[in-house]
Amino acid sequence: MSPDLDLALRLADAADAIALASFRARDLVVETKPDLTPVTEADRAVEHELRAMLGEERRRDAILGEEHGASGSGRRRWILDPIDGTRNYSRGIPVWATLIALEEDGKVVLGVISAPALHRRWWAERGGGAHAGGDVVHVSAVRRPEDAVLSFALEHGVPSLAARAWHARGYGDFWSHMLVAEGAIDGAIDAMGVSVWDLAAVQVIVEEAGGRFTDFAGEHRIDGGSAISSNGHLHGALLEAVRELPPLEHTET
Repeated sequence: MSPDLDLALRLADAADAIALASFRARDLVVETKPDLTPVTEADRAVEHELRAMLGEERRRDAILGEEHGASGSGRRRWILDPIDGTRNYSRGIPVWATLIALEEDGKVVLGVISAPALHRRWWAERGGGAHAGGDVVHVSAVRRPEDAVLSFALEHGVPSLAARAWHARGYGDFWSHMLVAEGAIDGAIDAMGVSVWDLAAVQVIVEEAGGRFTDFAGEHRIDGGSAISSNGHLHGALLEAVRELPPLEHTET
């Protein structure tokens, strides 16, 4: 484990403690941001703490976070989503996580996704495989849509591929992609309008699990505003499926 991955896991520990303390609290304050997405006091508190820790231990690195924007410059940048799935968090639904990634020279080199209410954490470092808990995880070997379990962001409507799949559901947010990385499902189409902090940690974990991760155009990028993850075998079918989707602007949190 590299010093950077060790730090990222400690950042996740700190985020878990803060977010869990307010999860399902009766007095949780939920506000609406200018882009009409929700934010809680926990989102802000988590990002504040992670920035403080990075300021102590990686003061030369840049930071990009959902709640407080960009700071610093240089070839290394930490990308933070303090609570991915804020809508779930604010309603007491346990499907939410803190997403932490490190980018070097424009390439994401490590990612940690910690979902403490699900008692689950995933992480990966380039060349080191993908992990969940104490296990190495890998994408599935399913090759046909008729045998596949697929996840679709329901904001789009459902493409015809869903009717061909063995099973289709909308798991949403980070979770759909982590289920792909674990081999529990075989492909996922995320909501249009997703941001860099929604995707950076996801990308490296899916790819280190042997999967493929692109935007809707099939480009290997995290800043395209869309995302598809798959076991690789089904990626072409998922790319074809998104061509059916109507235009929609939406941002996940």
